[in-house]
Amino acid sequence: MLAEYVVLHEEGVLPMPDHLTYAEAATLPCAALTAWHALVAEGKVKAGDTVLTLGTGGVSLFALQFALLNGARVILTSGSDEKMAKARQLGASETINYKEQPEWGRQARQLAGGRGVDLVVELGGSGTFNQSVAAVKRGGTISLIGALAPAVGANLLPVLMNNIRVQGIFVGSREMFSSMNTAIERHRLRPVVDRVFAFEEVRDAFSLMESGGHFGKICIQI
Repeated sequence: MLAEYVVLHEEGVLPMPDHLTYAEAATLPCAALTAWHALVAEGKVKAGDTVLTLGTGGVSLFALQFALLNGARVILTSGSDEKMAKARQLGASETINYKEQPEWGRQARQLAGGRGVDLVVELGGSGTFNQSVAAVKRGGTISLIGALAPAVGANLLPVLMNNIRVQGIFVGSREMFSSMNTAIERHRLRPVVDRVFAFEEVRDAFSLMESGGHFGKICIQI
């Protein structure tokens, strides 16, 4: 919240997992909870499923971690070979450089055995939606979370013809948060934090975010 003191309703706070630092715990209320909502609460991702997640921001990397906790296989896209290498170190089975593969949806489908992935964590919005549709299996799910890519016309006919479920995701509930924290604590999961800035370095933190050079979350130390 970028503030030293805030007033919150008592229902607006939860205990943080005891193995996390304050910076790590600060990544949970937005990015982690959104990913948990998409994969677990709504997506019902299970062992043997294949998940496609876009990019290497906070939501995408939490989606990778939560998918692995549930025994799923993960394909991840990025425009950076260096970031793709880091994602594979975290457990991604395959990575696709979308700059080199503009039709990355088809490639993801092939990597998923030709049938398509079970769930797409869609963070680009209309700019990437058509490729997500190309990647997902018949009857699969696209978790629509963000709108980060430049807008283009979305082709909705394949959504109808292939019975694809498009689920809007906007953060999550207190109940979801509590369940997520239990899983994080039980598995001793640690969020991916790219860099922690001092409170006086807020401008530098926003500059890093604007550059897109981060891998995971950017945190401010109070």
